[in-house]
Amino acid sequence: MSGSHPLILVDGSHYLYRAFYAMPNLQTSTGQPTGAIRGVVNMLLNLMHEYTQAPIAVIFDTAKPTFRHSMYKEYKATRPPMQDEMVQQIDLTYEAIRKLGLSVLMLDGFEADDIIGTLARLAEEKDQKVLIISSDKDLAQLVNDNVKLLDSMFDRSLDRKGVIEKFAVTPEQIIDFLTLTGDTSDNIPGVDKVGPKTAAKWLGEYGSLDNILEHRDQIKGKIGENLRAAVAHLDLSRELVRIKCDVELGIELEDLARKPIDAEVLTDMFEQLEFRTLVRRLKDLDETTTSKGLGTSYEIVTDPFTLNTWVDRIRQHQQIVLETRTRRNDTSVAGGFMGIGIATDEHRAAYIPLTHTDSEFRQLTVETVLTALKPVLEDTSIVKIGNGLKSTVKCLLASGIELKGEIWDTALMSYVLNSSAPGGHYSSALSSRHLQHTTIDPKTLVGSGVNQISLVEAPIPETAMFIGELVAVNVRVFPTLRQQLEALTKCSFVYSNIECPLLTTLARIENNGVRLIREPIDKLGEELKSRAEELTSKAYGLAGRPFGLNSPKQLQEVLYDELGLPAPRKTRTGTRSTSEEILRDLRSEHELPGVVLEYRAATKLKSTYTDQLGNYIHPTSGRVHTTYDQTNAITGRLASSGPNLQNIPIRTADGRRLREAFVAKEGSVLLAADYSQIELRIMAHLSGDEGLQEAFQHGRDIHRATASEMFRVPYDAVSDEMRRQAKGINFGLIYGMGVFGLAQHLGIDRSMAKQFIENYFEHYPGVLRYMDTTKEYAQEHGFVETLFGRRIYLDDIQSSTAARRAYAERVAINAPMQGTAADIIKLATVAIDEYLAGSAVDARMVLHVHDEIVFEVSEEQTETLQQSIVPVMQEVAELDVELVVDVGVGANWREAH
Repeated sequence: MSGSHPLILVDGSHYLYRAFYAMPNLQTSTGQPTGAIRGVVNMLLNLMHEYTQAPIAVIFDTAKPTFRHSMYKEYKATRPPMQDEMVQQIDLTYEAIRKLGLSVLMLDGFEADDIIGTLARLAEEKDQKVLIISSDKDLAQLVNDNVKLLDSMFDRSLDRKGVIEKFAVTPEQIIDFLTLTGDTSDNIPGVDKVGPKTAAKWLGEYGSLDNILEHRDQIKGKIGENLRAAVAHLDLSRELVRIKCDVELGIELEDLARKPIDAEVLTDMFEQLEFRTLVRRLKDLDETTTSKGLGTSYEIVTDPFTLNTWVDRIRQHQQIVLETRTRRNDTSVAGGFMGIGIATDEHRAAYIPLTHTDSEFRQLTVETVLTALKPVLEDTSIVKIGNGLKSTVKCLLASGIELKGEIWDTALMSYVLNSSAPGGHYSSALSSRHLQHTTIDPKTLVGSGVNQISLVEAPIPETAMFIGELVAVNVRVFPTLRQQLEALTKCSFVYSNIECPLLTTLARIENNGVRLIREPIDKLGEELKSRAEELTSKAYGLAGRPFGLNSPKQLQEVLYDELGLPAPRKTRTGTRSTSEEILRDLRSEHELPGVVLEYRAATKLKSTYTDQLGNYIHPTSGRVHTTYDQTNAITGRLASSGPNLQNIPIRTADGRRLREAFVAKEGSVLLAADYSQIELRIMAHLSGDEGLQEAFQHGRDIHRATASEMFRVPYDAVSDEMRRQAKGINFGLIYGMGVFGLAQHLGIDRSMAKQFIENYFEHYPGVLRYMDTTKEYAQEHGFVETLFGRRIYLDDIQSSTAARRAYAERVAINAPMQGTAADIIKLATVAIDEYLAGSAVDARMVLHVHDEIVFEVSEEQTETLQQSIVPVMQEVAELDVELVVDVGVGANWREAH
């Protein structure tokens, strides 16, 4: 029997009586009493669910007299005989317990307490933790650093401190305490009129019964007389309440190990006894003790003993694999832990339920669990492994705990190795790709549709199996992913220096959140509603009849059939497109397409932002706490959700007004720092084009400089329209845009677009060389790289389908620039987080949007922050051209941007 699990000793007689009197009238249709059997089995199944690996022994009294009856004939003389209905159930109860694979112990001449005491002593000698399940106060005398008493009647756990809190005496004083008070249920005489308070008071003052008796003449009044009158029988009473801990049992602790459940016999028994729900529970127990296909056993941790055992195991293995689930609450912006899954190796996992609604199981408090885990979570020598660890880190940070040491997030590891891997990077996908194992579908726990429940409402055993399996997956895939990363030096750099440290930084930003006020949102929402209504009326007028602006089919009929506008080629589904691109082209043909575009913009902004943003304000913080996803975009860009702040329009008046709702707290301002034209600067560096580099090095407006070269006019003579077109070319070519795309983008004919591109490459030949060599590299290797070594794989780069291959080539051209920009802003974010952690500046990052970081900073320290962060952002990467950081300050995001 392994000493890593507590030895659980159940007072079976206590269980039997409790179960019988809870359901005294329960019987089968044939009249067989069953309440005691059902209750005992139910309680033991709960225990087996909670302690899936621990040995459990159930100990009973026998009907024979014990050695205490020989000492005192009146011992238990006042107890009524056991009812016949209970007697009829005893043998079946014993049989059911044995078929559950548990040990049943009893010995004539001794009580269950004596067997429990002896087993506890034997376990202590082997440094084995012991958990005694009983409501018998006599057993409190056995409690020590290794032995704990669980009063299952009142769901109260008694360690040494608990005994003192309950009885006001130490476990070593319990025998004397019970001697003084006596025990009416066992007919043991004490001192007349002495109750628990007096007994505790005397023992607190004198220390022991012997010392009390030595000073008995000093105790005055009637109570003192009663003490002196009881002297003659107190030695006997003390021996009657003393538990014997040296009974010859004829067994070893190893004999108490759990045995296989005899499910077939038990199922037949339960069906005969009409225990239909117990048949299902038995099946659940058999199914949920092992993660099928992975061979990992797990246990549900509901007591401090087992929790501390796992903490010891973590220290021994020097690693912890974590899989947590959190739930939203109104007190913590990070939410709260619902449960924590842990493992140290591939053989065993554990689930610690914390805030489930399942009342079948006791649950440790979050405070208890985090207090126990904090030392190992903050121990830099212990490796931390998980998948999607950011949500865990958020909750830990909110609880004052920081995950330290080596951190290996298997989702981020997979993402760095291949950002476009099919299925994504979370545990279920990794299990499928690397282990060929299909994980449990969470819908089996929570359902779907109108009957769907939240995971916190799901039964704890099923949830434990679900979480335990995910832990088991990550234990197994981690070595493979680590080996693959270490074989690729550049990818290893991206993980260790960019993605992994960013995880904690983003968790901090998410916890910080940004303050949001409703007034600008509500006002804009009302205006958008009115505007949409006006545009609807205008559209009806232009169409000559009402129609559904949101209906593609009705819009097709109006545009192409009734107004006779030139219809585009049909899509693959056989419909005529009404996409934004098509409607833009049709604006020159008729006014209606432009009105529809305005209507769509207004309704989209309203439905996506003005109607929704207010719902994301946390009730306690008054702030919006968006969630950033590191594994969403193949190029390394961050995505955000809840709400998505990345897509708030910046170039429209409405989008800028929306940003007015994001404000600083009182006494502070928002400071926005973003990289100026970062992708063009990266293009200048990667291509080595002298013309581009020279323009940046001389601090010229790159779009005006490009226009000057393209249109062959002096720099100062470039018009706004020339600059607009040059800007379109600069950014269009970055995204791999060809003649057709550029013509559409600038609203010019293809011959002019072709001439623009030729002029561009004539003056920036290095850009053309870069594009050609990049496509060749992608063709040869199947991927391209950022400046820092991030890989972007291109599955269609050798596709036989021209359109798919052309798209892959465009991605190949753009991805190194966009990915390098993402790497730089991520490196800057981590570096700034480190700066703020060691700085006295009253500032914090509150938003991260594309190339921009937004801070909330006290008004008087704004200049200090600006002077500090700009060099940090500029120095995270060395390019052939300078990185320029633009900084804005304001009371709200619009003013700061």
